[in-house]
Amino acid sequence: MKPRIAITVGDFNGIGPEVVLRSIRTKAVRACCAPVLVGPESVFRYYADLFGIPFAVSPLHSRHAAAQAPVLIASSDIAAARIAPGVLARGAGQAAAAAIAAAAAMAVRGEVAAVVTAPVSKQAMHRAGIRFPGQTEMVQYLSGSPRVAMMLVSSGLRVGLVTIHIPLAAVARTITPALLASRISVIHAALRQDWGIAQPRLAVLGLNPHAGEGGDIGMEERRTIIPVVRRLQRRGMRIAGPFPADAFFARYTPGMYDGIVAMYHDQGLIPLKMWAGGHAVNVSVGMRIVRTSPDHGTAFDIAGKGLADPASMVEAILLAAQISRHRSSRIPRAQGSHDTIS
Repeated sequence: MKPRIAITVGDFNGIGPEVVLRSIRTKAVRACCAPVLVGPESVFRYYADLFGIPFAVSPLHSRHAAAQAPVLIASSDIAAARIAPGVLARGAGQAAAAAIAAAAAMAVRGEVAAVVTAPVSKQAMHRAGIRFPGQTEMVQYLSGSPRVAMMLVSSGLRVGLVTIHIPLAAVARTITPALLASRISVIHAALRQDWGIAQPRLAVLGLNPHAGEGGDIGMEERRTIIPVVRRLQRRGMRIAGPFPADAFFARYTPGMYDGIVAMYHDQGLIPLKMWAGGHAVNVSVGMRIVRTSPDHGTAFDIAGKGLADPASMVEAILLAAQISRHRSSRIPRAQGSHDTIS
């Protein structure tokens, strides 16, 4: 039986509704899951009509819900007149948050196997009074997940982050031994649980150029990163580093490591997104429910123009289904095995 995957509307003035509607019509998505759309019905119908996308839905408990038409959960009611592609709006942030809350609640209750969140505008959500920094933190709270890390995934490359959306000036003081060990442990556990890799191999990047060059270009490697890596090695974790980031990615080939731990956002995600070519997926590893999202934002500049590429959303749905199957089976794959998402 195909797993039910909840897919949120995202910001209804961005490209989220478009990429969701285009994604659920692909053969790959139809083959892997039963989509459950979460958001205002008026929004999905507005964009379906705008782009000429056939759109029919089934009630949640219909006997035919998982057959052809996706299920729709109306998490809020929005008048079509309020939809304004490309416009930052409080109402869009409010509707996005309502969809996230509804989808997360369904996953916690076991009504869906995973949640895929379409892009939101943090600014719109904050205008709506949502106090979480972003939807990752919101889903983490709603799912009761104490330790979560952000990982971006593409075919042959998985990059987990120690710090995420903080100023670069704050990165060095934020990376404490406790935080670094926690993030690495969460990423390691996720590779076992969600990808079925029995003994994951991890590479840790340095913070400074040339990984500090023995302390000549910064002491963070000697004081924090190397001691944590050595401690985890003594505990039996297959982990190497710290490596200079530029040299590491220059020689990286698929299969060298099961996961890479980057110290900050752009260090890991610039090479990954160049590698992925628009097919990367954001995964909240360590979360008690399965949650993925595409690797792009709301793209207000092209919203409503029919130009949005659904590739990353398709991959996010496929990966959510894959991870949910791994979690349900709990059968580890052979050491060193590698799944792709394309």
